[in-house]
Amino acid sequence: MSLKFQVKKIDPQSKARTGLLELERGTVQTPVFMPVGTQATVKTVTPDELESLGSEIILGNTYHLFLRPGDQIIREAGGLHRFMNWKHPILTDSGGYQVFSLAELRKIHEEGVKFQSHIDGSYHTFTPENVIDIQRNLGSDIMMVLDVCAPYPCTLDEAQKAHEHTIRWAKQSIQYYKENTSPHGFDQALFAIIQGATYESLRRESADQLIDLDFPGYAIGGLAVGEPKDILYGMTDLCTDRMPADKPRYLMGVGKPEDLVESIAMGVDMFDCVIPTRNGRNATLLTWQGRIVIKNKQYERDFNPVDPQCDCLTCRNFTKAYLRHLFKANEVLGLRLATIHNLHFYMDLIRRIRKEIESGTFSDWKKSFYKSYIIEEPNKED
Repeated sequence: MSLKFQVKKIDPQSKARTGLLELERGTVQTPVFMPVGTQATVKTVTPDELESLGSEIILGNTYHLFLRPGDQIIREAGGLHRFMNWKHPILTDSGGYQVFSLAELRKIHEEGVKFQSHIDGSYHTFTPENVIDIQRNLGSDIMMVLDVCAPYPCTLDEAQKAHEHTIRWAKQSIQYYKENTSPHGFDQALFAIIQGATYESLRRESADQLIDLDFPGYAIGGLAVGEPKDILYGMTDLCTDRMPADKPRYLMGVGKPEDLVESIAMGVDMFDCVIPTRNGRNATLLTWQGRIVIKNKQYERDFNPVDPQCDCLTCRNFTKAYLRHLFKANEVLGLRLATIHNLHFYMDLIRRIRKEIESGTFSDWKKSFYKSYIIEEPNKED
């Protein structure tokens, strides 16, 4: 396993830390936010634009790529990197979360999970072994094990069953992983996923059992599925306390800017979320003062940039009034400019956090962040 992880600096007043995650296709600075490229594209932006925004690693989705265009086609293309012309590392999830979200179209059994495609209704099965085969064909730099994500809320019995499947499948995954290699000539690391829903005892048990299996990295799964913030943060803090200090810690599917700030303070290194791109396409822009809904009437004659503290392409060249016009007129350029801005904001937020941790001032900076950052702006369209 060629993955190497080095912790560089730890904040003296929290668990926040910076580090370097070394992979064959490049070195990633942590903490890191990974834009989500569900179907071999981060929606509305090109790989060159992602690179210029500072993205060092992105995420691909095994479930969606398996169904369309198919992992065999991507293998024939030379792997996901060549297929989408992305030169830097890629992490692929196992498809477990997407299958979980198809509650009415899937059935979990001992060997894996049988599900029905949301595209054409065809039936397929994911097992711990074949999701590794699929990710081998995709050629990602980091692969995820197949797990079971329990819903929120769920009973202790439901969470226990999901936990047991996850542990059993993790054992099968690491064994199968060691028995085969990538068809593309690049090493691929395999991460385990800590589950346990909102039950502290299960979270501890899941973490401890997976750590015994000695994976190259560990993720926290099963959060950001509707639970209150205090539970999200409590479970995250509990998990990072038990996760190895010398391996990367990945909080899956999180989150909002304030979630990143809080979770980094708890020692998380890696994040992914659709919020910057999805919000951008839905006319919600993220600024250092908080979120704004650009379609709101108040921006009709606002000829200022979206965020005076931002130097992205959108803020340098266009006004709030213009972006509002694009969205009201259903122009595609509005989606692109909003997405570019939001991704820049996330990358800038992470860069600033890394700088503050390195300087030993992260905890003070965190307080100042919340003084100016408004969590929500009401939607007041005309």
